[in-house]
Amino acid sequence: MVSDMGGFEAGTRARVAASRAGLRPGAAATAGTEPSEPTPEAGAADAPADPPGASARPEDPGRAARAGSPVPVALSHEAHGDGPELVLLHGVGLDRHLWDRCLPALAARHRVTLVDLRGHGASPAAAAGVSLAELAADVAALLSGPTHVVGFSLGALVAQRLGLDRPDLTASLTLVSSVADRSEEERAAVEHRQELAVQDFGASAWAAVDRWFSPAWRAQEPGLARQVLDTLLANDRASYLACYQVFATADAGLWPWLPRIAAPTVAVTGERDPGSTPAMSHRLAERIPGGRAVIVPGARHLLPLECPQELADLILAHTGTHPGSHTGTLTGTRSRTRPGSHPGQESHRS
Repeated sequence: MVSDMGGFEAGTRARVAASRAGLRPGAAATAGTEPSEPTPEAGAADAPADPPGASARPEDPGRAARAGSPVPVALSHEAHGDGPELVLLHGVGLDRHLWDRCLPALAARHRVTLVDLRGHGASPAAAAGVSLAELAADVAALLSGPTHVVGFSLGALVAQRLGLDRPDLTASLTLVSSVADRSEEERAAVEHRQELAVQDFGASAWAAVDRWFSPAWRAQEPGLARQVLDTLLANDRASYLACYQVFATADAGLWPWLPRIAAPTVAVTGERDPGSTPAMSHRLAERIPGGRAVIVPGARHLLPLECPQELADLILAHTGTHPGSHTGTLTGTRSRTRPGSHPGQESHRS
């Protein structure tokens, strides 16, 4: 397990310092940030739309897109490496430093753009009622052409929305620790976590770290668990709650339209992830044409931190840029796992 978390730790310190000084976390300086230019509003025919509802007759994203488009905000981001374009999207309450451990391997083969989603890191705040379509439009404004999109948790929902609204920009999708088609029990659990965040934000942050870190991993890297906790606690509360609402509800609206995703897609999660379960990744693989599911044995939710080499290998194999792969997006690859573990389990839909 790689232990170099310099960027993650530095970003955490800056956010915590800003929070203690009474500033919104986005005001904290982030080293290596590439300034974002405001992007003109996309044409109505191409821009994302408000997310389809969870009703029995949800709205068609493509049809709604033609009726109008969200105005994107300029996201804080940075770019590394050279090669085919690849963008990395983080989860609720985290930021682009989530990907620090995967970045060296990915940037050796790609031009990698790391993004702070709206309401996170050094990007603008997220207002109550922000939609998944708006979060996706923000990311789309950064992309100049077909891009391999890798999303973690909330970022995986944003990636799916991009695949629906902007197929011209999505060369492939890698959905890491993604939720999908939650059951009533699973929906009740996420609603309970959302209520806890409203009532006691600190307790909800501690509970998240307890879910994400196994006792063994926490004992091995106590500093990392503390850094993740500090990142969560430094969030602007209103922005966090607005984005958590998207995370808690958007999978229901996406579900009817997933068969329209044309980009080659792989869904990967940890065997022991209690929130983004293996069953959910298998559902995604069954629902998206040509989709694949890969389950990493023994892992929990934070795959980019817990098993970065395995995840980077999987991403590079999927984008066709792994040193041992042929050119073009691969099918039928398996993720490498930690020493002593079993090979990743995989399912396909053709």
